[in-house]
Amino acid sequence: MMKYTLGFIGCGNMGGALVRATAKAVDGKKIALCDYDEKKALALASECGATAVSAKEIATESQFIVLGVKPQNMQETIAGFAEELKARTDAVVITMAAGLSIAAIRSYIGANLPVIRIMPNTPAQVGEGMILYDTCGVSADQEQSFLACFAKAGVFDKLPESKIDAASALSGCGPAFVYAFAEALADGAVECGVPRDKAATYAAQTLFGAAKMLLTYGHPADLKDAVCSPAGTTIAGVHALEKAGFRNAAMDAVTAAYKRTLELKK
Repeated sequence: MMKYTLGFIGCGNMGGALVRATAKAVDGKKIALCDYDEKKALALASECGATAVSAKEIATESQFIVLGVKPQNMQETIAGFAEELKARTDAVVITMAAGLSIAAIRSYIGANLPVIRIMPNTPAQVGEGMILYDTCGVSADQEQSFLACFAKAGVFDKLPESKIDAASALSGCGPAFVYAFAEALADGAVECGVPRDKAATYAAQTLFGAAKMLLTYGHPADLKDAVCSPAGTTIAGVHALEKAGFRNAAMDAVTAAYKRTLELKK
């Protein structure tokens, strides 16, 4: 039996968020982590009841090895423990590096270990992430164990790897678009005389409630129409959004993010 269920190599913003999420489902004693910033790793380990160790120990002693390093640093980082990984037959590697395929990760390791590619987003920090994933060489039991370990991070959806980059232009970049919209909504309320702190709260709760309605009932067009009374205030606001090109701008934001992803992969 492995000493650790989960080993995190790299504890930046997203890696740290996933460590905190998994610590709610997995005994902290079964979680190991490391980071080039040793103080950061020690602080996070203390917070979550985990253990800060070396990358080589994680590669040797963890069932799931989570690579939380930047794509441009991935090959160099893996080189530091590739020999330990190649000696394993029972390890599952988890990568969250944008734009790096499962095939690329395997080539850096130099072995065809089971790999899970995930694309989480920042709401995983509060347990409401939208996490896309695909697997290669992973058994059904390993996949279920992975999902159980990460369940507190949010909602998981399996998607063919060829579609992950396109989908993450929405789920991965989308929170920033939502924050920009929330800020704009609050600014509009401030212009109408609402105190800024209250306007920010009203915008956030309105977006949260609307999202819950969408997840419960679906059909965004129907939900929108239900709020728009004939000749009422809401339809006047929707008209203003459409006149300003809101729908086109939202679509362009997603497609621009996807195009940039493709550029960075070249």
